[in-house]
Amino acid sequence: MHSLAQEIQGFSKNSLKKQCTHVTTVTGRKLLERRSDGGEGGEQVEVLEEGSGCGFVEDKSLDLQVGIIRPFLLLASQDAAQDFDTLQKHKVSHVLNVAYGVNNLFPDQFVYKTLEILDLPDTDITTYLGECSSFIDQAREQDGVVLVHCNAGVSRASSIVIGYLMLREGLKFDDAYGQVKLARPSICPNPGFYRQLQNYEP
Repeated sequence: MHSLAQEIQGFSKNSLKKQCTHVTTVTGRKLLERRSDGGEGGEQVEVLEEGSGCGFVEDKSLDLQVGIIRPFLLLASQDAAQDFDTLQKHKVSHVLNVAYGVNNLFPDQFVYKTLEILDLPDTDITTYLGECSSFIDQAREQDGVVLVHCNAGVSRASSIVIGYLMLREGLKFDDAYGQVKLARPSICPNPGFYRQLQNYEP
């Protein structure tokens, strides 16, 4: 029967298998670390993909969830706005694009309005509510369905929709916010937009 000491003495680095480890750094850089046989060659690191440099790993998964605020008023991310099947499924006729740098992909199929709003707390979101609400009204008057979207469908687009309910339906902020949050749980207006809407008196 072998003793533990004999097993350790008989151990050879050469019996180790080659190891590969996939690593994603905080900047999104993808690396492949290889430890060579025998452990004598040390580590080799191969860069598989350069990162985006944004300090976090980007979420590349599609968000096609559409929040139905009213039968004629929907809220979503740019993913849904750029997915033809999703737009058709929800009978969208009009698209209100309040994202920055997001193209309108189907100009022949839908009526678009684009306002490039920056998602910054000091942007005055309330100055856009009149123009946006008029476009939503236009869709409604034409028996259409309008999809409001920004990039993530979290801050700008949700603020516009909350503001619309306050302006056109006379809802208080808490009621409007609650209804939109119920329809699309991921909404989160930035702190500046939140305060502006709380203090908004149409």
